Amino acid sequence: MNYNNYPSSDFLFLLGNLSILPECFLIISLIAVIAIDLSNKGRNTILLHRISLISMSISMVASLWQWRIHFVPIAFDDCHISNFSYIFRFFMLICSLLSVLLSVDYIRCSKTVLAEFSSFALTAGLGGMVLCRANDLVTLYVALEFSSLSSCFLSGYTKKDIRSNEATTKFLPMGGASSSFLLHGFSPLYGISGGQLQLDKTADGLPLSQYIVVLYTSVAFIIAGTAFKPSLVPFHQWTPDVYEGVSPTPVVAFFSVTSKVAAPALFTRLFGLIFPHFSNEWHMVVGLLATSSMILGNLIAVTQISMKRMLAYPSISQIGYIMIGILAADPENGYASMITYTFIYILMNLGTFARITPFGLRTGTDNIRDYAGLYMKDPVLTFSPVLRSPSLGGIPPPSGFFGKLHLFRHGWKAGSYPSVLVALVTSVISIYYYLKIIKLMFTGKNGRSDASTTYIQNSLVSPSISKSSIEIAMIIRALASILSGILIDPIIGITRNTLF
Repeated sequence: MNYNNYPSSDFLFLLGNLSILPECFLIISLIAVIAIDLSNKGRNTILLHRISLISMSISMVASLWQWRIHFVPIAFDDCHISNFSYIFRFFMLICSLLSVLLSVDYIRCSKTVLAEFSSFALTAGLGGMVLCRANDLVTLYVALEFSSLSSCFLSGYTKKDIRSNEATTKFLPMGGASSSFLLHGFSPLYGISGGQLQLDKTADGLPLSQYIVVLYTSVAFIIAGTAFKPSLVPFHQWTPDVYEGVSPTPVVAFFSVTSKVAAPALFTRLFGLIFPHFSNEWHMVVGLLATSSMILGNLIAVTQISMKRMLAYPSISQIGYIMIGILAADPENGYASMITYTFIYILMNLGTFARITPFGLRTGTDNIRDYAGLYMKDPVLTFSPVLRSPSLGGIPPPSGFFGKLHLFRHGWKAGSYPSVLVALVTSVISIYYYLKIIKLMFTGKNGRSDASTTYIQNSLVSPSISKSSIEIAMIIRALASILSGILIDPIIGITRNTLF
């Protein structure tokens, strides 16, 4: 075929509809970051930061363009494009973009390597994007491992920090064990389906009247393998230790949101496409895991004294809330409640970490009691938690309230009565420890006499950090969190009918 006959506009149209175009931009930027860092020997960090941000922004524009025209390619059988895939690919790009924006000042002030953070963040985001659109067991597994290993390396990229090394040592073997569980769940499916790899063909090839024990075993292994990634109880043990042990706060922020995006996408694609005939069984198991996560996450968070460790346990409970949307999903609802709350959670949680990142830089502490009297020292830094913490707890009128209201309403309509009741009670518990921090910022008194001096004269931070990208990102997320609550109806309308 002579492609010279095509006008340039048709060529651009075909290029824009290339199914892997957003991923291609990330791959090119990843190669550019590595090559420039090697050639400049790590000196030009600002250029690397700009390359990462520009490539992610271009990928977001390309993803939105492809979503708008809703072109469905047929050239790649191992990938399936739908509204569901577009939404979660876009979420992964948002997580990566805001995390990199949050990281640049932290990395410059703490004298760590920006190139490694950018490359691992791009790689993990790329794996998550492929995971959200994969329609093949092998592609799903490889994309999941691609993202998981990159996250593991990211947790230990501050090689001279003992706590970071300890966190990686805990993260790697547990991640490997969960991957082996997932692989042991995929293997029986491949065998009894007649050697099928694509999800829809695997589901069609399963002999439902035979091999019942094998199918139940496969479901159990897949649940165990996928529950580790979002930290569902009892597969949550790595989360508090890794959150507290990973020294760079932007890395923790990246972990806290990417796993909550990739895991629901993995759950819905695997169980919604392969096991629709076993919905009662896996709904019961996932409901128990979600309920346990909500109870344990919120109760243990009340007792924590470390800010990052305290945020680890609410992240465990938040995935329990998201799982209610997966259990309540149906073709008419189109997973709208789960997708809407996931989007709101991204903004809320990244905004929270945007608050604690500059505080940790300026004080070198992670203790909750050191936030006492923060309003007198930095009103701008206090502005974010006043808006964000009530939203995470589900207090109206911020967006978190409307997201939970929509999520719990659909869960109740779907018959998940125990999970919704537990979610309501645990949401009230979460309000206590969020408001406790806000009260401490306004009314508490720091017992250390040198608190103000330490806060202002910390050697890690220059005076210009008050106008840094951290605070710009913090303000953007605060405004986005408010607007997402005001515009909740259009967001829900967009996420409806997101069929596979």
